[in-house]
Amino acid sequence: MHILLVASAFNSLTQRVHAELRDHGHTVAVELALPERPLAEAVRRHTPDLVLAPMLKTAIPREVWAAYPCFIVHPGPFGDRGPSSLDWAIQRGADRWGVTVLQADEEMDAGDVWASVDCAVPPVGKSELYRGEIADAALTAVLLAVERFASGTHTPRPQGPAHAEYTPVRIRPYLGQSVRRIDWDADSTETVLRKLRAADSQPGVLDVLCDAEWYLHGGHPEGGLRGTPGELLATRAGAICRATTDGAVWIPELRRRRAPGRPPTYRLPAAHALGDRLPSLPELAAPDCADPRRRTWTDIGYREDGNVGILSFSFPGGAMSTTQCRRLLDAYRQACARPTSVLVLGGQRDFFSNGIHLNVIEAAEDPAAESWANINAMDDLVEAVLTTTDRLVVCAVAGNAAAGGMMLALAADEVWCRTGAVLNPHYRLMGLYGSEYWTYTLPRRVGAATADRLLSEALPMSAVGARDLGLVDRVVDCGPGDFAAEVGRLAARLAALPGSPSRIAAKKAELERQECGEPLAAFRERELARMRRTFDDPDAPYHALRRAFVHKERPARTPPHLDLATTTTTATRAGAAADRSARARVTGSALDDLPPRPDGWYQES
Repeated sequence: MHILLVASAFNSLTQRVHAELRDHGHTVAVELALPERPLAEAVRRHTPDLVLAPMLKTAIPREVWAAYPCFIVHPGPFGDRGPSSLDWAIQRGADRWGVTVLQADEEMDAGDVWASVDCAVPPVGKSELYRGEIADAALTAVLLAVERFASGTHTPRPQGPAHAEYTPVRIRPYLGQSVRRIDWDADSTETVLRKLRAADSQPGVLDVLCDAEWYLHGGHPEGGLRGTPGELLATRAGAICRATTDGAVWIPELRRRRAPGRPPTYRLPAAHALGDRLPSLPELAAPDCADPRRRTWTDIGYREDGNVGILSFSFPGGAMSTTQCRRLLDAYRQACARPTSVLVLGGQRDFFSNGIHLNVIEAAEDPAAESWANINAMDDLVEAVLTTTDRLVVCAVAGNAAAGGMMLALAADEVWCRTGAVLNPHYRLMGLYGSEYWTYTLPRRVGAATADRLLSEALPMSAVGARDLGLVDRVVDCGPGDFAAEVGRLAARLAALPGSPSRIAAKKAELERQECGEPLAAFRERELARMRRTFDDPDAPYHALRRAFVHKERPARTPPHLDLATTTTTATRAGAAADRSARARVTGSALDDLPPRPDGWYQES
């Protein structure tokens, strides 16, 4: 079918729906719902078989839904209605929720239901839940609804009381700041965490801190520190720790309240945002990972299990500032000093990495200089992975990865990816040529022709689509909360394989051959020369694109590369396979030869 996605923004869920519908053979185009551009005219131009709205903040006009079948993805269970569905679920402590695909009608969220899928609600922030369990449920519901619609035989379920299995409607109001407000003198840690998590990453919880108004973003429990409720106690890795009535919470990011007539504000690491307002506080080191009883937060952690080391990291929004890159590089070097044969990088629930930290760059006194420092810090990290020759390195991609973050993953010997991850291996939408040794790692995996196509198309890819092209070695079919354990089991099997020592020995010889031919430094030098010219040119599109991204400016129109109908075809995958066969494959999973265990703990999708 030809499916038109209508969305308020090309967000993570819209990208995933776009990629997976293409994987299923549908042609897919995108139209952004923008105030200045009539939606009805755009839909008529596409003449779709089906209009699907994965994330839409406005109602579809009558002239559209009366002329075309229009499906709405609502992040709530059957019978739930309202604009803050997920926020209410988290703030009220729901342990299960769901996603409903319903047909657009006169009344918002009141149309016939084509599919409804429930899911668990773990104790995580709204954005992490949205990209994880909610997105998994949404894709299941979307694919089921599309299949039912294509069959022509399915009758959707009405929501009205005349239905035999009538479910009472729950209309939830907008969740405003008056309800989100934290009472530091009365709210328990658990209550504070629910309020913070329900507002992450938008709109945040409005609060007063250091004599100014801020939106608080993110929340993690701290079990060891105590203080007067509302008091700032410590900092760690840019986050601030604030006392509650019975404990404390870590708040990683802040956003200044927008002043009248001023441009939109944006999130920054909390200590960075406060600047000179931040009182003198102790900077607490990360806790010893050997003590799992310690209830606290850190963005980088390391643990060992036999011959496997797992270096996990989780940065808000997947962005990696200069400081974060350097801290992760230090941790990587320490991990490489341990006596392990397999080192896993990543393996957490959410984002892997989206590359350089555009918000921190935008806030810098000299954005060009900060851009240069940040890209070099990313390159240093990637170089360390590429030149590790005494063990096998696995990048475990639990969530989305893009731009330099995707290229960081490609530096490893193997890339293992959760089924729900969305991958964007390109840079051009930010006006950048790119670095992170992509001119070496991307072509060696997919071939030069496919690499050029991925960079020019600038479209999101599913984990399965990436595996079929050779970007990913293994797709792990599991929920977000199970990924870390699955990766640990796979890594233990990899370390125990008889062939792993010979693979490790071959890495050193391969790197020496590469250095004798075209050294890795040459790739980095060429890439950075292009990047330096862009950073130093105040008229380069990168600077305007970065500002627009950080300040969340609406585009004037749907980007042309999304407006085109695209599909992932068998011929495309066959062409990529032929491209790969023209070169010697230097990566690949040694576990491919092993059958799955009979208890079914591992599946490859």
